[in-house]
Amino acid sequence: MVSVEDAVIARVSKSGMEFEILVDPDRALEFRKGNETNVEEILAVPEIFKDSRKGERHSSEDLHKAFGTTDIFEIARRILREGEIQLTTEQRHRFTEEKRKEIANIISRQGIDPKTKLPHPVTRILNAMSEAHVSVDPFRPAKEQVKAVLEKIREIIPISLERIEIAIKVPIEYAGKANSIVREITEVKKEEWTSSAWIALVEIPAGLQADIYDRLNKLTSGKVEVKIVKEHKI
Repeated sequence: MVSVEDAVIARVSKSGMEFEILVDPDRALEFRKGNETNVEEILAVPEIFKDSRKGERHSSEDLHKAFGTTDIFEIARRILREGEIQLTTEQRHRFTEEKRKEIANIISRQGIDPKTKLPHPVTRILNAMSEAHVSVDPFRPAKEQVKAVLEKIREIIPISLERIEIAIKVPIEYAGKANSIVREITEVKKEEWTSSAWIALVEIPAGLQADIYDRLNKLTSGKVEVKIVKEHKI
């Protein structure tokens, strides 16, 4: 359990009232990321405050009105999931950078330069995000922020989100390993096994085509056949 001196505030507004808890900043962030942690270990004190700095606590009536329960740990879970966590400066910087890289990775995997049909490297996307002064929310899922980030960086670099359907044909001697590689990357929509080959139809983000081609080429020493069947923008 973290000491009160080292704890930070997590708060949420409900029923016209503020509810605060004192928490371990690192464990609270892990909980918020979805890494389930024992709430008792996150709290500095098992109390729900009106104003934690003044030590003012909420009554049982307030808790029940806002949360439908007086269970301190259940309410703390709700505050951690739904509320705002007061990050330290170092934490906010670290967590924001992690989210920036996560967003850039999604865009790199799903997007391409519409002129060259090649994916933009993550570094180029991160540089464009900096140049466009993109702000990211360290708590919102990366996928939910991709659209807004794309709108801003398109002023800096040409980028298009596209998905493609590709047909893959691999000699039967490589079929087992090729099947595993493809299924690591995406779902197989259709497949056919013949005496001489494994044939599969898959859909992938356009930015992943080079990766899947390279891996299958290395596996088969260039004996893989790949054909684009359909392209569509997201």
